[in-house]
Amino acid sequence: MHQHVRVVLKIPEYQLLAYYEGNVDTVAAKTIDGRIIHFPANVLRSVVQSHGVYGTFELVFDEHHKFVSINRVSD
Repeated sequence: MHQHVRVVLKIPEYQLLAYYEGNVDTVAAKTIDGRIIHFPANVLRSVVQSHGVYGTFELVFDEHHKFVSINRVSD
């Protein structure tokens, strides 16, 4: 059974450089329901835009809490 969580991300492009340069490998984000989750920074690659990562996203994790997918829900 997969777990779906929604997060609002506001990460400007200059902060993304820390991920790409390898200085940061984990993102901490607050879910819509108030929990704090941590996930690998490399999952953001599929949702990066020229100005950074902004919007509401749904992250899916498997039953072992391993990342499955990320999808933009809204801007």
